[in-house]
Amino acid sequence: MHVVIFEGSYWKTFAPLALSRPVFMLGTGMATLLEKQVRHLAPSRLTLWVRPEFEELARARIAPRLKVPTAVNEPLDEEPALLVSGRTLHVRKFAWPEEPSVVADEPGLVRCAYVKEPGLSREDAWNRTDRWLKLLELPRMPFESARMVESLWDLVSYNEESLIEDYAHLKDGERAAVRPPAHAVNAEDVYVHHEASLAPGVVLDGSKGPVIIDRHASVGANSVLVGPCYVGPYAVVRPLTVIRPGTSIGTMCKVGGEISNSIIFGYSNKSHDGYLGDSYVGKWVNLGAGTCTSNIKNTYGPITMKMGNREVPTGRRSFGSVIGDHTKTAILTRLMSGTYLGFCCQLAGSAIAPRFLPSYTYWTDRGAEAYRMDKAVEVVRRVFGRRDRELDAVDENVMRYVAETAPSVEA
Repeated sequence: MHVVIFEGSYWKTFAPLALSRPVFMLGTGMATLLEKQVRHLAPSRLTLWVRPEFEELARARIAPRLKVPTAVNEPLDEEPALLVSGRTLHVRKFAWPEEPSVVADEPGLVRCAYVKEPGLSREDAWNRTDRWLKLLELPRMPFESARMVESLWDLVSYNEESLIEDYAHLKDGERAAVRPPAHAVNAEDVYVHHEASLAPGVVLDGSKGPVIIDRHASVGANSVLVGPCYVGPYAVVRPLTVIRPGTSIGTMCKVGGEISNSIIFGYSNKSHDGYLGDSYVGKWVNLGAGTCTSNIKNTYGPITMKMGNREVPTGRRSFGSVIGDHTKTAILTRLMSGTYLGFCCQLAGSAIAPRFLPSYTYWTDRGAEAYRMDKAVEVVRRVFGRRDRELDAVDENVMRYVAETAPSVEA
C-alpha cells in the first residue's frame, strides 16, 4: 500500500518548532507523528510531501531512518495512494477503504483521502488547486483511528494518552526488573530497558500510567518519576529530579529539577533546579540554572499565547512556554504562562522575560536586538562539537530558511 504524508499551509500554527522541521516530525509520547503514522498505516511504500526547503533534510535525515522505501516530493503514479495530513495523530490501526473516499475538516481541508490520481503532486496540496479541491467531492470515509492536531498545545494535551499508546508497542524482551535499592510502584507498568541504569533511591511510580526508561538512559539517586512519562535513549536524569505525569524527555537530554506534563526534544538540557510545566521544548535548547516557567495565571483564567501582536487562545488553563530549537536562557530566567520563544534566541536579561521573542533575538537588560546569523552559526557549531557532531550544510540551510521565513510567520 502506498501512503503519502503531506504538509499543508496549516503548518504555521506549530511555530516555532515547525519552522525548522516538517510538521510530521513533531513529537508526542515516545515518537514523532510520522513514526506513529507509519506504525498504524503499515505502508509498503511511503512518499513525503514537504516544503521545498526541507527536501534535502527529508532525503538526508528522515527517509534513511524509515524501514519502508521512501520518496520525497514525487507525484502520484498509477498505484492508488492514501493521502494523510502530516498533522494527523494516529492512536490505533487504520482500516483501509476499498474505494476512493475522503475525510475532510471544515473549512474544506483534506485530512485523508484514498485516491488514484496519477500526477497529483505536492504543489496541488500546497496551493489547493482545483484538482486538489475536487477530492472533497469524494464519498466520505470513517476515520476514527486518529485525530487532527492544530497546535503545539494540542500535542501537550494528548501526551499522556500518546505515552500509554506507545507503551503498548514496547518489546518485553528488552525489559529489566527493577531491583532494590531502586523501587517500583505498580511494577507491571514500569519499563526499564536492560541497558538503562538506575541509581539508589530512585522511585518509578506506575500507579497512574507507565514509566518508560529507554536504552542507555540513566536516572540519578533519589529521583521520583510518576507515570505516564518517558526518558529517551542516552538521556540523563540528575539526582533528586522530580518528573511528573505527561512528560517526555528526548534522546540525550540532561534534566533536573521538576518537570511536569512537558515535551522536550532531543539534545536539550534542563540540568539544574527550576520548574518546567505544560511546555513544549525543541532540540538543542539549554535552560540555565533556576529557569522557571509559570503555567497558571494568577486569575486561574484561560491562557493565551503571545504571537507578534496577537493573543492566540490555547483553550487551556494550564500552559507554560513553547521554546524553539537552539534557544538558550541564562540563570534564573523567568518565563510567564503563554510565552513564545522562537528559534535560536538568547535570553540574558535579569527581568521577567517578554512573553514573545521572535526567532533570532538576543534579549538582555538593554532590550531585544537581532541575533546575527554568523554568530548563531558559530554558537551552534560549538554546541554540536560538545556532542561529537559537526554542523553540516543541511543544518545551516535550515537555519537560513528559518531566518528568512520566521518574520512573516511570527508577525
